[in-house]
Formats: sequence, structure tokens, C-alpha cells
Amino acid sequence: MFIIKKILHIGKLISCVVLLTTLSTPTIAGDDIVIGVPTNLSGPIGGADHMDWQNGVNLAVSEINAAGGVNGRALRVEVVDTDILTPEGTVAAFQALIEKGSHAIASSFVLIPQVAMDAAASNGIPYMHGNTSIVSLEMVRDNPEKYRNIFQIDGAETWYGSGLINYLNTMQSKTEWNPINNQIHIVQGQIAYTQTISKSAQEAIANSPYWELAKITDIAYPVADWSPIVNDLSDTGAGVILISHWVAAELASFAQQYAYNPVPGALVYLQYGPSQPEFLELAAGAAEGMIWGTVIGNQGDEQGMAFRKSYTDAYGENMGVVYTGSGYDTIQMLAKVWSSVPAEDFDAVGDAIRNLTYDGVSGTYTFNRATQAPLVHPWETPSKSLGVTHLIFQVQDNQHKIILPLDMSEATYRP
Repeated sequence: MFIIKKILHIGKLISCVVLLTTLSTPTIAGDDIVIGVPTNLSGPIGGADHMDWQNGVNLAVSEINAAGGVNGRALRVEVVDTDILTPEGTVAAFQALIEKGSHAIASSFVLIPQVAMDAAASNGIPYMHGNTSIVSLEMVRDNPEKYRNIFQIDGAETWYGSGLINYLNTMQSKTEWNPINNQIHIVQGQIAYTQTISKSAQEAIANSPYWELAKITDIAYPVADWSPIVNDLSDTGAGVILISHWVAAELASFAQQYAYNPVPGALVYLQYGPSQPEFLELAAGAAEGMIWGTVIGNQGDEQGMAFRKSYTDAYGENMGVVYTGSGYDTIQMLAKVWSSVPAEDFDAVGDAIRNLTYDGVSGTYTFNRATQAPLVHPWETPSKSLGVTHLIFQVQDNQHKIILPLDMSEATYRP
């Protein structure tokens, strides 16, 4: 009898534990909502950015599922290795993700945006991407019906050129930077992305009452030896050096070679590539004082710093500050939309995204305009609460510190 009572007592305890667990842990039921993530897992370039994005996506998915998913449905990520260097590889990855039953495609970027957009548009799947492409924006603007469910989460790459020239004026007037002359030397890569940035900078220089274009020097990927470029920069002696290239390892190699033959006092701008986690390690201190920018960076406010802590707790200290936060924000936006409309109704999801306002770790996203992309602060909106911000970082003590815009800075410019 004692044994029977003991068994019954234990059974009641187990039932209580099960009940408490049920009450405290959200129940997830129903079919998964699938997010397709085209990722460069094995290609020679872009992998660091793509892994940053995937980590940000996974962090958001884990948080959302831990809280019960979306209307009782778990989010599930499908990853397909993507050759971003060829149109065939890009299209094949998108088609594979569609065939896997994806309810949306969340992509950091591809290098040939037109074919990716056409592949997504073929069945109307919502496609949110960080291509940072003026071509993508113009395609959506010019053909709104075909690309109705395609959204770029940041501005165009043109701001990396013209925005820099605008920021140089701010630096000259409101920081301790004293340019050694008014000359700007542009080093440009040969892909469309880097050419567009260079052209935008050239146009801004031509319209400037102060800055002048000193020279344009061409490079071709991969850059095996920067010494001829460094010698060319030294011979020209411009006060500002703009490197329109984006591969972190090669920019780190440039920094190391430049350190042996610098232009004394020149300001060196490395576009956005230093955001990739390996840059600081590979540069080994040679990039100290150099600046770089992003139009979709992780901000240094309370929300942004809380995200950085969550990310480093999950993935370690080696964190990129561009695609980590934007990947995270993109999944949060999709989850918010899916909470109000069925994930299977692609057009309803697209309509909901167009009407969305989302305050994320990388800025405020709105898509209710012809290009279906956020405004870029401060160039398209003066309010940091109405757009994603074009941030300028400086390498200080082997860390990336936001220095512009001034009201969002983490540190002051260091000469």
C-alpha cells in the first residue's frame, strides 16, 4: 500500500511538472513558415557578409521560435549554397529555394541583382534583400507590378560615393580634420557596383565648390599586389584617397602595404569592406585611422548595443556590424507581417510590407514609395527616426567606431 501511494504521489508530481512546463513554454503547432536564405558558402568572395547575414537571421528565428513562433507556427530557415558570381548560379539557388516551399526569400546580396529579382518575381514570392543597388531600385520603380513583392532593405550604393563627399564637408567644418589639400584620388574596381560608387563620387566632386578630382586609378579583382597602386597614390599626393573596392581581405592587404608608403596626412576611405569580421585581424593594426561607411549598419544606440550583446553571446566577439543587424531586422519584419496575414498569400504579405514601419537595430524601415526601399538618413530625410542611416566608422585602437553623423557617433574623429 505504501508503494502504491508513493507511485501515485510521484505521478501527481510528474503531472504538475508537465502542466507547469506547458504553461510556461509556448506551444508551437502547425506547418513551419519557411525562409529561404541564398548563401555563398563555397565561393571565393562575399562569404563573410553572407555568414554575418545568416547568423543574424538565425538569431532572430531562434528568438521568435522561443517565444512561440508566429501564430503558433515555427520559423524554419532553408539555406542553399549560391554562386553569386554567375547568373546561372544565382537563378539556380532562387529556384531551389522556391521549390523547397519557401514563403519568403531573405538575401544579404547577390552580385547580379536583375536575375535574382526575375527569379523571385516568377512566382511572386516576397523577396527582401540588401543588394544596395540603384539598378534594383530603378527596376522596381519602373515595373511595379512585376516586382511588387520585392523590397530592398537599404539605400543605393551611390551614397557611398556622393554621401562621402557630403560628409567630408562636415568633417572639415566640425571635426579636427584639416585636409592637406582639396584633391581626391579614386581607386576603382571593375564590377558595376564599384564603378557606380566611383561615378557617384566623381559627380559629387564636380558639383563641389571645394573638392577636385586628382586622378582615377583602375584595379581588377583579385588584387595580388597593391604596391603599384600605393606608389601611384604617393606620387599623386591627394588629401583624400577613396578606394572603391569591397573585399575585406584585399582591403586589409592594401592597408598593410600602404602603411610602408603612406601619403602623409591623407584621409583614407575604404568604402564598406572593413565591416567584414576578418578585416581588423588581417590588417593587423595597419588600418588605424582609416574610415569606411555603410548605409545599413548596426547603430550604436541602446537598442543597437543590446543586439550586439545578444549576437556576441551567441556567436562570439568576431562580429560584423553591417549584415548581422540587417539580417536580424529582416526576419523580425517578416514575422511581424506574418502575424497579421497568411504567409501563403504572397500578395497580402507584399501589401503588408509596403504599409510597414519597423524600428530595428539598423534604423527605421519603411517601404511605401516607388522604389520599395527605406529612406537614407541624412540624405533623403533629416530625421534619424524616419530612415536607415549612412554611418561612417573610423578604425580606432583596432575597433570600428561610428564618427558620423555627429549626433549618432560613438567617438570623435581622431586625426
